This record gives sequence, structure tokens and C-alpha cells, in this order.
Amino acid sequence: DVVASRMVGITAMRTWIEPVVMGSQVASAFYDTALLLVVKNYYNQTNSTALSHAMEDAQQKAVSNFYIIYNLVLSLSPLVSAYGLSKLGDKIHRKIPICFPLLGYLGSKTLLLLLILLGWPVEVMYGAAAFNGLTGGFTTLWAGIMALGSLGSSESQRSLRLIIIELVYGLAGFLGSMASGYLFVGFSDRYGEGTVLVCCSIACYAFCLLYSIFVLTVPKPVASCPAKDKSAEEVSGQLPEAAAAGSSQASEGSISTPVSPSKLIIILLFAAAILYDLAVVGAMNVLPLFLLREPLSWNAVEIGHGNAAGYAIFITSFLGVLVFSRYLRDITMIMIGVASFSTGILIMAFVQWTFLFYIARAVMLFALIPLPTIRSMLSKHVEGSCYGKVFVLLQLSLVTTGVVTSTVYNKIYQNTMDWYSGFCFILSFLVGCLTLLPL
Repeated sequence: DVVASRMVGITAMRTWIEPVVMGSQVASAFYDTALLLVVKNYYNQTNSTALSHAMEDAQQKAVSNFYIIYNLVLSLSPLVSAYGLSKLGDKIHRKIPICFPLLGYLGSKTLLLLLILLGWPVEVMYGAAAFNGLTGGFTTLWAGIMALGSLGSSESQRSLRLIIIELVYGLAGFLGSMASGYLFVGFSDRYGEGTVLVCCSIACYAFCLLYSIFVLTVPKPVASCPAKDKSAEEVSGQLPEAAAAGSSQASEGSISTPVSPSKLIIILLFAAAILYDLAVVGAMNVLPLFLLREPLSWNAVEIGHGNAAGYAIFITSFLGVLVFSRYLRDITMIMIGVASFSTGILIMAFVQWTFLFYIARAVMLFALIPLPTIRSMLSKHVEGSCYGKVFVLLQLSLVTTGVVTSTVYNKIYQNTMDWYSGFCFILSFLVGCLTLLPL
């Protein structure tokens, strides 16, 4: 009995997706800091003959233009492969949309290391972004992770389960961001700037890939009531009117309220997710550039600390869901998260000193709640065999919106940074308020 119980425990542990989430996010935090500072240093050298103020403006525009193209390639390339990989995950094996993107991450980050060691131009990273995206990228990886998380959890615990995954993601990002600045600066005398940091990132991705292939097992679906399964099947396969009728028949005599929402509600959830992501992605794309120039003019260590403060919202959002889920509906929790982000980003628009930046971050304490809770709501109204497709469709919608958002916000920032560098944050505040309409 003892041996059998230990075997059951080991089998259960092998279904944990958290090691992949943690390892990949630590690696991502290392890589993001390394890429930003490598690109900044590259354009700083090419503009070294200019006057100091003019050089700063030229550097800001050059870095911004680099990220416009980089983010476009990184965001558009998964459109080619993401849906196909997720469909293969639903039909053949759940690990396909996890292992393929990790392989792409490993290859693309290796290119950054070669860029540093061999002195290649930063435009090489456009090719790295394309390779990353064609192998699925974050779009496919995160959809696969959410599918595994939903598959092994009951409906009553699904919001909490998904926010736990987000919490692990955030804690890993916090630790990675705190360490990234020191790793970048600490070894710059002995090795090329960023070499050790990128090597650590590659090692983390290699661990994630090996764990996913040889250790990770797919959890068995948690059984739900037959009426719920029937209604979910009808929602995914019928017209709204037929789905509503089927739902009424399935629930007749058992509960007084409909089991499944109409497709209109699913569309509204998609709309809310897209609007909210537009506000967040736009602001977060501009934020690193905002931190590099006056009045803050942060260095590598300060940027690492600032990124770590951003990841702290994963902890506060988890605690929020842990408490709110006992007393509030999912929709109410989503609205609290939207209000938290919108208020915090409005404060960010007026940041002139470091302490005010951290106040703005503190106000965003529940900003993570909306998207995982929306995913949880969606997963309750489709079959388990469709989780991968539904989540990747949502992720592709967010990515497509993010492509436009990234480009537009970077251009707006370039045109407004001289007279008011916080204008983009006010714009995000307004879009965040619009998110409340479909909710």
C-alpha cells in the first residue's frame, strides 16, 4: 500500500506543468533584459558621435523602431503554425503545442548569444523572432499550458487553478527580473555584455524542453456531470438558438438556471479579453522605453527591479482570486482587475520620480485577474477535447490585436515623447475603461 501510494503521488507530480512555466519564464525574463540592453548598447555605439540630448532621442527612436519590427515578426509568424499545432495537440498528443514552441525558444535565444559573441548586427534578431513564431511561440505554448491546466481541474476550482499557474509564472518572472540586471552587469568585465545572461536563459529553456519530453505526463480529465457535458457539446456545435434550447432541456428538472450561455456571451468574453489586452500590451510595450529616458533614466539594475515590481502583481492577483472567488462571481472579479489596471496606468502617466512608479505598480495589484478568469469562464462552456483550439483562438485574437497595438503605440510614443511621454498611458486608461462595456 505504501509503495502504491508513492507511485500514485509520483504519477500526480508528473502532471505538474508548473516546472515548465517557471523555467520558461525565468528564461524569458533573462532574455528580455538582455535583448533590451544589447539593442540599446548597439544603437548607443552607432550614435556615439552625436550630441548627448540628440543622441538620446535618436537612440530612443532606433530602439523603438527595432521593437516595432521585432514585435511584428514575433506576433505574426505564429499565425502560420499556432492553430495547426494546437489542433494536433487536441487530436494526437497534448505535449505537441508545448514541446515545439520550447524548441523554437531554444533556437532563437541561441541566435542572440551568437550575435553577442560574433558581433552580428541586431537585425539578426528578426530572423530569431521568425523562427520562434513559426514553431508556435508564446501563443501556442501558453494555450497548451492552459489546456493542460484546465484538463486536470474541476470547474469549481478552475479559476483558482489557472491563477495558480499565472502565480508561478509571475514569481518566476520576479526572480528572473531581479537577477537579470546583476547577471548582465556582474560578468561584463570578464565576458561580453549579456553573454552569461543569455547562456542562463538558454539553459533554462533546455531544462523545460527535456522535462516536457521525458517527465511531463498529460492529466486525466476531471469528470463533470452528464448534463454539463451535453450542454457544452451543444454550445460548441450548434447555433445559439439551438444551443439555448438544448441547454434548457438538459437542465430541466435539475437546476433552475441555464447550464450554458449563448454564443453571444462567448463573443462578449472574447471582446472584453481583446480590449483589455490592447490596453495592457500597448502600455507595457512603451514602458521599457519610458524608463530609459528622462526623467527616470534607469540603468540595468533599476530596470530589473522595475520588472520585478511588475511581476509582484501575480502574487496579489492570486491572493485576490483566492479571496474573491469565495464571495464574488467571475464577472465581478474581472471588472475589479480591469479597474485596478486602469487606475494604475493612469497614475503611471504622471510619473516623474521613482517612488511614484512603484505606487502606480502597487495600484495595479489585481491587474492579472481578468485574462485567466475569462479563460476559466470559456473553458466551462466547451468540451475538454476543444480546450486547445478555443484557447489558441483566443490567444491568436490577442496576438493579432497586439501586433497593431504595438506598432500604433510605438509610433504614438515617438511623436509624443518630446511634449508628453506619458500620453500612451492615458490612452491605455481610456481603452481599459472601454473593456467594462462588454462585461
